[in-house]
Amino acid sequence: MPAGRPGPAAQSARRPPPPLPLLLLCVLGAPRAGSGAHTAVISPQDPTLLIGSSLQATCSVHGDPPGTTAEGLYWTLNGRRLAPELSRVLNASTLALALANLNGSRQQSGDNLVCHARDGSILAGSCLYVGLPPEKPFNISCWSKNMKDLTCRWTPGAHGETFLHTNYSLKYKLRWYGQDNTCEEYHTVGPHSCHIPKDLALFTPYEIWVEATNRLGSARSDVLTLDILDVVTTDPPPDVHVSRVGGLEDQLSVRWVSPPALKDFLFQAKYQIRYRVEDSVDWKVVDDVSNQTSCRLAGLKPGTVYFVQVRCNPFGIYGSKKAGIWSEWSHPTAASTPRSERPGPGGGACEPRGGEPSSGPVRRELKQFLGWLKKHAYCSNLSFRLYDQWRAWMQKTHKTRNQDEGILPSGRRGTTRG
Repeated sequence: MPAGRPGPAAQSARRPPPPLPLLLLCVLGAPRAGSGAHTAVISPQDPTLLIGSSLQATCSVHGDPPGTTAEGLYWTLNGRRLAPELSRVLNASTLALALANLNGSRQQSGDNLVCHARDGSILAGSCLYVGLPPEKPFNISCWSKNMKDLTCRWTPGAHGETFLHTNYSLKYKLRWYGQDNTCEEYHTVGPHSCHIPKDLALFTPYEIWVEATNRLGSARSDVLTLDILDVVTTDPPPDVHVSRVGGLEDQLSVRWVSPPALKDFLFQAKYQIRYRVEDSVDWKVVDDVSNQTSCRLAGLKPGTVYFVQVRCNPFGIYGSKKAGIWSEWSHPTAASTPRSERPGPGGGACEPRGGEPSSGPVRRELKQFLGWLKKHAYCSNLSFRLYDQWRAWMQKTHKTRNQDEGILPSGRRGTTRG
């Protein structure tokens, strides 16, 4: 459990084995009397204090048989025996306790402060609540997946932890009329979230806010105003398929299906693709996919496995002017580019023979042209026909040149010509 304890003197206390009822003391409620014939009262009972505060408490015992006094009493906090110097006897039946600079409670249900008899039996107990009032919740965001529901989440505060049980309530109402409503399905997409499943109106704005309360106070967020049509999102696009583009070693084709949940509604959709190589965690994002459901990735590495994901942003639903909310990314789909048939560095490529013009300028010109085309043809409506023709011609020309110069794959090499 998170650390929360009294000042340095109390930290040096010894720890006797706690009895089982002690572990549930502040969950079940502090007992006012312990086992046996002894009775005692702790004052104050179940106090709530700010972090850094001091506590002055007393344990007053009234026992039978006669002669039971405060001399034999001692205190424990969460099962740890407090140092004797933190206590003092006020009179024959009362033992006082002084704790300074209290830290936050170890458990939100309260710390266990217990008064014990000389033999270790529990005489009385109290729940000690030490924490902070809630901070103003902020960063509320909401979205709808079917225009009938709404899911919202928020940040509890700049520091978050109050060390006390803090209750968060999501409230909502129609902006100009209607009564306050309280969301009921909490923790749907995280610890600070809530889901409103139905009965929401369209074409009218809602006001949404979060209220936080605990033993030390309450706080309320700013009001978020939204129209359901402006916060619609979808599930990730299904059926994402990635395949090779013939024998082109630097391209992959990506196809997917529009989100089915919104097929009956008037909306536009734009998509994003991201991809990475198998042994990398860095994704490259393709933004200009527009509203197509297919895309060709160019400029890839030959003979390489790529992972590809797609996400969707529906916008313009029933004329909404908002930008829309991106869906989550689809599950990664893997595919590999063909291996290059061109020899790499040191693979046996020949230098141009004497008297032959160098092909360097021509290759540089082709490289510049292809680079421009790939840059401007990512998943756009431009035709890839010209690009494919260039690629096919270049590969065919390269193979012919290699055969003429005696560069063949190792499994197909013949005898050396004389």
